[in-house]
Amino acid sequence: MKRIVRVLAAAAVMAAVAVGTVRGESYVPSAEVMKSREEFAADRFGIFLHWGIYSMFGQGEWYLNYGPDAQEYAKAARGFYPAEFNAAEWVSAIKDAGAKYICITTRHHDGFSMFHTAESPYNIVDATPFKRDILKELADECQRQGIALHLYYSHIDWTRPDYPQGRTGHDTGRDPKLADWPAYYDFMNRQLRELLTNYGPVRAIWFDGWWDHDQDATPFNWQLPEQYAMIHALQPGCLVANNHHQTPFEGEDIQIFERDLPGENSYGLSGQDISRLPLETCNTMNGMWGYKIMDQNYKDTTTLLRQLIRAAGMGANLLLNVGPQASGELPAAARERMAEMGQWLRANGETIYGTQAGPFPAQSWGTSTRKGDRLFLHIMTPETDAILLPGNLKVRSAVEYTTRRPVRFKQIGTNTLLQLDSIPSGIDHIIECQLR
Repeated sequence: MKRIVRVLAAAAVMAAVAVGTVRGESYVPSAEVMKSREEFAADRFGIFLHWGIYSMFGQGEWYLNYGPDAQEYAKAARGFYPAEFNAAEWVSAIKDAGAKYICITTRHHDGFSMFHTAESPYNIVDATPFKRDILKELADECQRQGIALHLYYSHIDWTRPDYPQGRTGHDTGRDPKLADWPAYYDFMNRQLRELLTNYGPVRAIWFDGWWDHDQDATPFNWQLPEQYAMIHALQPGCLVANNHHQTPFEGEDIQIFERDLPGENSYGLSGQDISRLPLETCNTMNGMWGYKIMDQNYKDTTTLLRQLIRAAGMGANLLLNVGPQASGELPAAARERMAEMGQWLRANGETIYGTQAGPFPAQSWGTSTRKGDRLFLHIMTPETDAILLPGNLKVRSAVEYTTRRPVRFKQIGTNTLLQLDSIPSGIDHIIECQLR
């Protein structure tokens, strides 16, 4: 009876905050949301942090999905003591990398909460000897250092019996007959209320897991409009993003692409149409999201910077992942790549931050970004010293971005041909064009 009363009360709250969305009216972003969208799009670069008790196993964040019993897996929390965790050092390293925001996993599919929640004892304060709320420390440090905070939250839980089983997490020992969607939905919304009430300004909630029920015979109702409306009501400037691999749903403020740039689909996760919302592509430094001890195949700095540049050339952000170790340390290889990216961005960030997509699609030689009448050509893979710009751009002048030396150019029909002194090499040879 108590559970029925609780569910009915939660439904009433949801109805109150959902307002027009529940009645079928279109989502109209608030002025605060529009401001957050602009700030987010200007940032262009963020760092993703996949961290939880799964880091103790060193097998990635999906380890529980591949056979361990959930009760045995949960015992790892008793030994989770990330003595090297230092929020100030993390945020300083991320800021030094040139990133403008952090997105951290507050609760992944394994159900362990990386914050002090009253909704479950299975959290970093109550279930571990560490007894510290790392999210609170990180949130406070982000405010001190001027870094925006985004919070990843899983719609899936492989440990709670009330979560209706989807196509993952079948071998964790849960009884699917105990599924209770209203109770689970209520639990999630209470946790989201905690996150949006107890941790200061949160610029985005980053959902994941919708795809767990994408093969259901009867379409699964995640009740997202009510949940999204609650988020916008609790923090009017908080953006909603959902990694569902679909075109954006009503009430969402960011479109996510996983492992691919918008319009690409080499991993089979990002074939959706590109919307007019701010865009973000998330990708890994190596092959995994959570820490995996055997995966030391980190991409080199040139590759990572070119991902960032190509994303900016499409008007998208890059959310680049780091999987912290169980000790609370950021892996040395990740720190090294971040430091090198920061060095490049300190010299060239003007051509990335606050830019829009270039006026033409990516070319074989590279891509472009734009600020008003300033066009930045990012020449990364040229085959000749002649760079052809498609479209009638009306170039007034062209100079090398770093040296400010003039670059010769001429019109060929509606195209512009730049003549360089030699074939450029290096990460990115930038030419700045002034447009008429």
